[in-house]
Amino acid sequence: MEKDKDIRVGIIGAMEVETELLRSRMMQDNKDDKGVKVSEKAGMTFYEGQIGGISTVLVRSGVGKVNAAACTQILADVYGVTHIINTGVAGSLNNAANIGDIVISACAMHHDVDASVFGYAKGEVPQMGIKAFPADPWLVRQAADACRKAAPDISVFEGMVLSGDQFISERAKKNLIADTFGGMCVEMEGAAIAQTAYINKIPFVIIRAISDKADESVQVSYDEFEGKAARHCAALVINLLENLEA
Repeated sequence: MEKDKDIRVGIIGAMEVETELLRSRMMQDNKDDKGVKVSEKAGMTFYEGQIGGISTVLVRSGVGKVNAAACTQILADVYGVTHIINTGVAGSLNNAANIGDIVISACAMHHDVDASVFGYAKGEVPQMGIKAFPADPWLVRQAADACRKAAPDISVFEGMVLSGDQFISERAKKNLIADTFGGMCVEMEGAAIAQTAYINKIPFVIIRAISDKADESVQVSYDEFEGKAARHCAALVINLLENLEA
């Protein structure tokens, strides 16, 4: 089908390893066209072009929630994106999600926010009127279909993504987060992207490949699987863009 010319997708990865494959594909897809436009904002490099026939703005935000929120707001204000995809790696919170598996956000929530002394639930940002930020159902469906078509041997989970400005590498901390919130995985940017997209009324989805178990084994597993998981996740985003359907 013909691509929707009104769609402009912002893709955010926190680290170079999470964006390099997407950037290479954008350069390839635009080599015979007008090329890729590159610009700098807030210390971040934004690449504008097409991936899989879809107008795309790709950016590495840097690690952490402040970087991620600032990046998302720039995509909204400066680049006018209509949809946002966050790609990258995460630690598993659920034993069902193993290293190499994919988690697609049903919603996202902060695990390091606590205003419970004022009557808010743990993780709830005061005065927002919502606890978890819901991902766009259409994007979730597109992402799930793309994952299952591109990698039918990989398990795909839909669930809550938990975010905080902490790299979780202790079983006790992992268990506390899982027991308090549930959720499928934990990372450091998704909820900030989700919250910023939510207040700007921009549909979003988070796609994360599991790189570690968020416990003491992370010192070995993260170094071994981070790059592979990130590139796998990016490849699935490319497949999603190639097959985006109304």
